[in-house]
Amino acid sequence: MTDAMPTAEDSNKTFAGPLVRLTGLCVSFGRQEVLRDITLDISRGETVAIIGESGCGKTVLLKTIIGLIRPTKGEVYFDGRNMCSLSEREQTRQRARFGFVFQGAALFDSMTVAQNVAFPLRQHTSKSQEEVRQIVLARLAEVGLPEDIVAKRPAELSGGMRKRVGLARALALEPEIILYDEPTTGLDPIMADVINELIISTRKRHPVTSVVVTHDMRTAQKVADRIVMLYPLARLEPDQPQILYDGPPEDIHRAADPRVVQFVRGEARERIMELREQYQRSDALL
Repeated sequence: MTDAMPTAEDSNKTFAGPLVRLTGLCVSFGRQEVLRDITLDISRGETVAIIGESGCGKTVLLKTIIGLIRPTKGEVYFDGRNMCSLSEREQTRQRARFGFVFQGAALFDSMTVAQNVAFPLRQHTSKSQEEVRQIVLARLAEVGLPEDIVAKRPAELSGGMRKRVGLARALALEPEIILYDEPTTGLDPIMADVINELIISTRKRHPVTSVVVTHDMRTAQKVADRIVMLYPLARLEPDQPQILYDGPPEDIHRAADPRVVQFVRGEARERIMELREQYQRSDALL
């Protein structure tokens, strides 16, 4: 890595390096290690899909990028600035440059659709009521939702509609980067593809960088410029890297690591054999 990281005095300058840089990133919760020695660059305008089995640390990685989880070791740089070295106030200011689409949409049940989408605008800007209203309607239209939805509450919406409202809210502040946490989970194939198309169209309409955490290979291969696959640390030796694949979607079927190919194809044979061996070992101890 050759790009020098700028200091706080350089914050008004345009940083020429990657928008996100992770160096030697480790995250542990007590004695449980979730991420180990993750080094990763994400370029401006790039869409990166993070894939892997449940429990491999995909969502933890996403929350560490935005600063919701502090790394146990290593650094997280956003636009050239070390997020871990910033004050809480400055971290909050930097987070306003992110949009986050939560797995379950994470809408406020007590608020209407309009109030949910307007929430970041109320929190981070001094725009007038009319300006906020116009932005809310524009963002809802952008994700294919009609104006008559604004007075509804999340409980009145389908799962796909809630996901789209969540995306509209993430777009409200015109973020530089959008983080998607399992954007198609729980949706039928048609609605999942609607969300995939919205991720693509959002990138075309806005100069945005996207990080998509997903276990859905259809989503990863359709929306991403690049796929990164993580593997659960519990199934790795201490000297084995956690990133098994980092490359273009079209090459992942030909990955040299058989664990990558098995995941892409959804082949469970090797995993079932591992589970049987674990069961036999635990049974022998009883």
